[in-house]
Parts: sequence; structure tokens; C-alpha cells
Amino acid sequence: MIFQQIINGLMLGATYSLVAIGYTLIFGVLGILHFAHGEVLMVGAFMGLYIITWSGLPLYISLPLAMLATGILGVLIDLLAIRPLRKDFHLAPLLSTIGVTIILQNLAVKLFGGFGTRFPDAIGTTNYQVGSFFISSVNVLILGISLFLMVGLYFFIAKTKIGKGMRAVSESHMIAGYLGVNVDWIVLITFGIASALAGAAGVMIGLSFHAISPFIGLTFALKGLVVMLLGGLGNVVGAMIGGLILGLAEVLSIVILPTEFNLQDIFSFGIMILILIFKPTGLFGTRVTKG
Repeated sequence: MIFQQIINGLMLGATYSLVAIGYTLIFGVLGILHFAHGEVLMVGAFMGLYIITWSGLPLYISLPLAMLATGILGVLIDLLAIRPLRKDFHLAPLLSTIGVTIILQNLAVKLFGGFGTRFPDAIGTTNYQVGSFFISSVNVLILGISLFLMVGLYFFIAKTKIGKGMRAVSESHMIAGYLGVNVDWIVLITFGIASALAGAAGVMIGLSFHAISPFIGLTFALKGLVVMLLGGLGNVVGAMIGGLILGLAEVLSIVILPTEFNLQDIFSFGIMILILIFKPTGLFGTRVTKG
């Protein structure tokens, strides 16, 4: 039983990590909280649903298409709602992302309705027996894809020219510009990558819970913020590990704590409060962008 819950926790935590990494990338490069990030996840979930439903394409094609769509959406959000306001007033970009959240959520309600929509079974479900335990193929797939994306992003940031540019901009926009880095271009790419990861998380959530709604963005956006605080603001590796820690903690809390109460959210936000009180820089330290 515990082993199965650990697998479930790792799967859930990997999804949280994908959401938190997007927050972390944008905060690390721009120093702002992108409140519309959860709604980008929601758009990714619906894009995955309709690509699979309308086209009948397999998941290994539908998932990259959904990521591409949300990546483009992220770029548009930067160009239309954040970049024009970035130099005028420090809080203006943050407020504009709240506006984007409201717009995307209301558009989704108009287009898809305010109730849950069943997510199609994109893959056949098989239960693998390991000793006396059973592991679902869906859980294995979600965990595998999430870890693949996280490891791929880590090496992209560490080894590529664009990744080095992102790290330079996260240290200082001014110094990075003096060194020949196109700061605006790096910010645009960062928004695209962060939003693509949110889109992947949306599809993973649909596969895991078999239903999505226009309101799932808020729930997972809040969990992503908890993970970002847990790992450290602007710390990508911290977000990866923090998501896995939170997922395991949530699932194990169901096993340990009384089942008649739904204490998952209380447990999550209790962790956030404790971090803010005792270690506000997060478990792995905070990286703050300088102008």
C-alpha cells in the first residue's frame, strides 16, 4: 500500500514540478510572479483534449502540439500584457497577468462550459504487478514524461547558448545586455518554454484525473507557488525537487492522517506557512533577478 502511494506521490509531485518550474523560470528571469500561469496550464489541458478528440493523433504527437500551442500563448502574453508595461510601473506586469487570468478563465467557461469535461483515454491502461503491488501504466507514463522534460530542461539551461543567456539574464539584465545577450529575446524564449511546460502539465493532469475544467488552473497554480517557495524563488533545481517532495507529502498524508477529512490542501499550505516562517529563502536558496 505504501509503495503504491509513493508511486502516486511521485507522479503528482512531478506534475507540480512542471508547473513550479514555469513559475521559477519567469521569476528568475523577470523577477515577477506570472499569475496567469495556471490558466496557461488549463489551456494546455483543453488543447490536448481537443487535439486527441478531433484528430485521433496518438499522445506522443498530441502532447508536443499542445505544448507548442501553450508556448505560443506564453509568448503572446509576454508581448501583449507584460513587455509594454515592464518599464512603467513595477507592479503593472503582475496586475496585467491577473487580468489575463480572468480573460482566459472566462473564455474557457464560454467555450467549454463551467463543468468538468471528460479527458479521453489517450493510452490503454495496464496494471503491472510488482510483488504484491500494482502500478498503472498511466502513472509510469506521466512520471516518465515529466522526469524526461525536467532533465531535458536542466541540460538545456546548463549546456546551450540560450540556456547560458537565461542564466546571465537571471543574474542581471544590465550586465547581460553589456555582454551582448539579447535580453528581450531571452525573456520571450523563457515565457515560451515555461508555458510549454505548463501545457504538458495540463495534459498530464487530464490523463491522471480523467477530467478537466476551466477552473483547474487555480488549484495547480497555487500548488506550483507552494513548490516554488519550497524549492526557493528562481531556483529551477529546487522547483524540480520541491514538487516531488510536496507530491509525496500530500499522498502520504492521506495514508497517515484520518481519512474522513480531506487534509491535502491544509497539509500543502501548512508547509508553505512553515517555510515562510522558518526558511523564507526555501530549501535550496533563492535567486533574485537584479536590474
